[in-house]
Amino acid sequence: MMKVIVIVLVATVICVVAFAVVDRVSSDIVDPSTNVNVSANYANSITVSIEGEVKHEGTYTVPLSSVLETLIEASGGITSNADESAFEVSYALKDGASYYIAPLYDNSNACAVTPIDKININSADKAGLMGLSSIGETVASSIVSYRSTNGTFHAIEELMNVSGIGLATFQKVKNYVKLRG
Repeated sequence: MMKVIVIVLVATVICVVAFAVVDRVSSDIVDPSTNVNVSANYANSITVSIEGEVKHEGTYTVPLSSVLETLIEASGGITSNADESAFEVSYALKDGASYYIAPLYDNSNACAVTPIDKININSADKAGLMGLSSIGETVASSIVSYRSTNGTFHAIEELMNVSGIGLATFQKVKNYVKLRG
């Protein structure tokens, strides 16, 4: 009887250890359809988020020197409604950052055939920038000043580096700006 109890205890310990290992390994497996954190065991990696016009929004772990194209590929690619003038695939990702792929057409209108009218934040003058909702004269001047000091914007998220633009303002304008064209 004692042998049976010892064998059962040993088998139980082996099963617990095996399940712990399997659980740890399976937490690193990607299932984009669940929209859950995607992780891989990279020695040098960063964690970034993506939302908007991608097939699987979520948080992803990618190699340290990744660019936006890597993140887009990890998310399953862009949708047919992605505005390719509003992002640069060669943009270097920053750890902990969140990236947005803006729509080409208005998402609230399923029959939209006319693209959203957008302002190019790299070439618009102060008056043009003031055409954006929530962008007044002071913030428009700050955008122009930021461009002259720091150069062109390479991601629409960089707007939040401009004095007077926080997350709330960015959320209001993110679908109405582009980087080129």
